[in-house]
Amino acid sequence: MKNHMGIHMRQTMSDVATQFVNNSLFDTIEWRVDQAGQTVDAGLVGACPDHADPIYRIYSMTKPIVSVLALMLIERGYFTLATPIAQFDPNFTNMRVLDDTGRIEPTGTLITIEHLLTHQAGLSYDFSRGCTVAPYYREMGFLERADRDLTDAMAELAQLPLAFHPGTSWRYSVATDVLAHIIETATGQRLDDLLRECLFNPLGMLDTGFYVADTERPRVMRMFGTQDLHGLPPLDPRPHVLSEIDVSKTAPMDAPNFRRGGHGLFSTMGDYMKFANMLLTGKFPDGTPALSAPMHAMMRAPRVPFGARGMRINDDPFVGYGWNLIGRVMIDLGRADRMTSLGEFGWSGAAATYFWVDPISQVTGCIMTQFLGNQHPLTIKMQSAAMMPLDV
Repeated sequence: MKNHMGIHMRQTMSDVATQFVNNSLFDTIEWRVDQAGQTVDAGLVGACPDHADPIYRIYSMTKPIVSVLALMLIERGYFTLATPIAQFDPNFTNMRVLDDTGRIEPTGTLITIEHLLTHQAGLSYDFSRGCTVAPYYREMGFLERADRDLTDAMAELAQLPLAFHPGTSWRYSVATDVLAHIIETATGQRLDDLLRECLFNPLGMLDTGFYVADTERPRVMRMFGTQDLHGLPPLDPRPHVLSEIDVSKTAPMDAPNFRRGGHGLFSTMGDYMKFANMLLTGKFPDGTPALSAPMHAMMRAPRVPFGARGMRINDDPFVGYGWNLIGRVMIDLGRADRMTSLGEFGWSGAAATYFWVDPISQVTGCIMTQFLGNQHPLTIKMQSAAMMPLDV
């Protein structure tokens, strides 16, 4: 539609994706938007995948899945939000804090399940700028050493200092990896087996997992970008160059024992939208509850507000958002940088994957691409195009 000046009034998701691909910023972009469980927009532009249903490395979009599993286990009585994780792994009993002045002191409280879910445990990532403990994470090589068993990695991680006392601040971190370890310890089962039993099989997410079978590996999309997940964070933004990169050391598809809580899952658009639609209703496709109504409401409620600076991961702002039990949640529309609704929630992945759940409009959406180190507002433009009224 045009106004009297000939200006197009509405840019579709296809328009946005095509512009990014035509400008050689992304190799392929796939998207889908559902309303009340019915698909209203979907497409894929860019290089033709080898198969009609491509598989993506979803990186941190693993976190909401593992977090929901933890909430399901709370309802089954394995632990509560207030349970100290040292109850399951004594290595996390006598933690220390390394503050900004270089002083080391004992923690004032034990890390709880809620601290892990809300990234208030005092943990960090090796790429966190200005963080006192990040160099220790780089030395440990947690992200780089995908060959290391999850339990062994946690024993080493527990020896590192915390960045702050649990519950006193927020920092995006390996907290969900620790959560995965606690889940395994509390249940006596492997994370991947639990995910299949509790979520993937009931949802029909047959192409989601930490391991990709030989016959399905041609479906895995190529990774592009300018940086990997480990090593020193760049002092200046690196150029956005569409160059293929090898991430098999940090995100392997052929390691049967690899499993993490914060990254590592492979998935498809169809599979992840099944998960997103479950988050909207709290129910599996057959109508049975995945989470009780009270837990579903508690999952979505904001838990961590942020001050005037807002929520940030290094230089990436999440304006208007707070944090709930599984990811970001919109709490201040007056600061939002995209078209959305109060209470919209979801998360994203390092390779520029992204999803959202909007309870007010009953809309779920997902964007899949494979680019590490993205410097462009792909998700802002795509989500805004999706949420714009169709009759504009």
